[in-house]
Amino acid sequence: MKVAFVVQRYGLEINGGAELHCRWVAEHMNKHWDVEVLTTRAADYITWKNHYPKGTETINGVTVHRFSVTRPRDPERFGRLQNRLLTEEHRLEDERRWLEEEGPLSPSLIEYIEAHQDEYDYFIFFSYRYYHSYWGIHTIPHKSILVPTAEKDSITVFSLFRDLFRLPRAFVYNSYEERAMIHGIAGNEDIPGDVVGVGTVVPHSFQTEAFLKKHDLEDDYIIYIGRIDENKGCAELFDFFIRMKKKSEVPFKLILCGSSKLKIPVHPDILYLGFVSEEEKFAALNGARALIMPSFYESLSMVTLEAWAMGKPVLANARCDVLQGQCRRSNAGLYYADYNEFTESLHLLLSDSQLCDSLGRNGKTYFQNNYTWDVIEKKYLDIIGSLEQETE
Repeated sequence: MKVAFVVQRYGLEINGGAELHCRWVAEHMNKHWDVEVLTTRAADYITWKNHYPKGTETINGVTVHRFSVTRPRDPERFGRLQNRLLTEEHRLEDERRWLEEEGPLSPSLIEYIEAHQDEYDYFIFFSYRYYHSYWGIHTIPHKSILVPTAEKDSITVFSLFRDLFRLPRAFVYNSYEERAMIHGIAGNEDIPGDVVGVGTVVPHSFQTEAFLKKHDLEDDYIIYIGRIDENKGCAELFDFFIRMKKKSEVPFKLILCGSSKLKIPVHPDILYLGFVSEEEKFAALNGARALIMPSFYESLSMVTLEAWAMGKPVLANARCDVLQGQCRRSNAGLYYADYNEFTESLHLLLSDSQLCDSLGRNGKTYFQNNYTWDVIEKKYLDIIGSLEQETE
């Protein structure tokens, strides 16, 4: 069985989102199938400028074919076009122009898929909203499987996506909420698929005590791990945290790990560590009272799963259906919809160690039942196995 994973960008330096999700799955499924990756030369998700050399390389045992981006994205031009389409009546042609501006624009990648389609049994596309998925699936719908990584945002109303969601042979969903949303958009309940997500592996060793000593951490802290920007709810998190600190007598800090697209407030109880290694990330997570996930938009939060794998509770934004659903199904997290709920929930986590321990145990059980790599790999094998039975 030869399977191509098709994704907008791919590399060891890309440490989050659908791209990391794709790489982890590709590497794990490479022991079951002959896996190759089809991607662009882009590293930067803002402009999609060519960065990696054109051609073929091997990354962690997986063959990777890279294709050029013919035109980088102009963020200002793209933003103006998207705002117009979201506020005015428009045609399908306008949405396809939006898709070209969204990028990464790589016609040679689509041409390769068309020319070499007989060499692969299936093509697994990651992220519905990009050029490679739309035109790739239109090129070989009979061999396509889509991992949408769809968030509940404004562009899902575009008609080109409603039509796209009716084309693939199967879907690999990240959550029950994502599946329900796509069914509601496209009425495609007849297309097979499963809620799968992604696995993770906790390192065998990490030095929590060394981490605490290095950063002089004696008080309890909550931790945020991920891209620090507006869409991830970080501006609201900063506002809620600083307001709470003015009134709370409980000593605690907010630790931030990840690249920042947002100005971080100067505050004695906010510690920004920037990008950290996997070992330091897990050491920091292990020392935390809880993980905070303030994001408004998620199709699956990998760091939430990592927290539960570590037996840590999560405090999540209730306005994200996926995060709230994960917390409710796992009984491993609290969630808030406004400032008052934020302060009450956080106060509970900081003051009640038994509650934290109970939520953490629930999270670990939930992770082990649903998100170990054995579980994830079996679901991918079962999905393609069912498609193979259809063709016999």
